[in-house]
Amino acid sequence: MATADERGNGIHIGSVRGPVAIGDHNTVTHNEGGTAPAADPAQEELLRAVRALRDDLSRAVQSPQITALSGELADAETEIADTGAAAQGRLSRLRTALADAGAVVGLLASGAAVSQAVAALLGG
Repeated sequence: MATADERGNGIHIGSVRGPVAIGDHNTVTHNEGGTAPAADPAQEELLRAVRALRDDLSRAVQSPQITALSGELADAETEIADTGAAAQGRLSRLRTALADAGAVVGLLASGAAVSQAVAALLGG
């Protein structure tokens, strides 16, 4: 129970920065803006591999398959960074794009890493 101040008021707050809860049995959850959701380790591994492959593909000779794969990789990176995980549909599209660009992807260690991470998340 609050005690009264010299004006007879029970509560006086001058200024507040950040989350506040007043009263019994209250809780405050504060999520600082700009932080990405925590992803599971398999998704984190996929994110690292996706970034490496995107970097490698930026130096490859462009073809329709490489362009499509680059787009899928960019979308997967954004989805994982924003939500913490790539959805099953995204993983399936990524697997298809990897297969379509197989000649180039097969030459890159980063391509093998993405292929393995996607296969693990899709269950095979």
